[in-house]
Amino acid sequence: MSMIPVRRVFLSLLVLAGPTMAQGKNTPPPQEEEIAPPIVSVPYDDKLARFAEVLGSVHYLRTLCKAAGGDDWRNGMQQLLDSETGNEPQRKEKLTAAFNRGYRAFASVYTDCTPAAIVAEERYRNEGATLATEITSRFGN
Repeated sequence: MSMIPVRRVFLSLLVLAGPTMAQGKNTPPPQEEEIAPPIVSVPYDDKLARFAEVLGSVHYLRTLCKAAGGDDWRNGMQQLLDSETGNEPQRKEKLTAAFNRGYRAFASVYTDCTPAAIVAEERYRNEGATLATEITSRFGN
């Protein structure tokens, strides 16, 4: 009675799996799962994410340098989230992550307000203005 080794392994697995397979027949039907809202994407999402990252960067740098209106940038981000994401949690998470990424990027580099931090804030503010102009001129208000 010499069985081929593969056949012997297969039969052993079949014998061991028999009780498990029988148990599967008595399990209750799966519960209905909550349907996730569809992922919404708009043509300017990448630019909007970059804009959110710039807002996070400027917010950190202006707060660090104690510039007037430091919280205006965080408030602007909240307004952006309120107007752009509505009932779209995935987009809100993506934009929030971009804002936080921008904030953390400079928090890991600058702990004091230096001339380089002031220049970076100015450059990022200019980039943000350019992005805002591009997004609104190309895709509406």
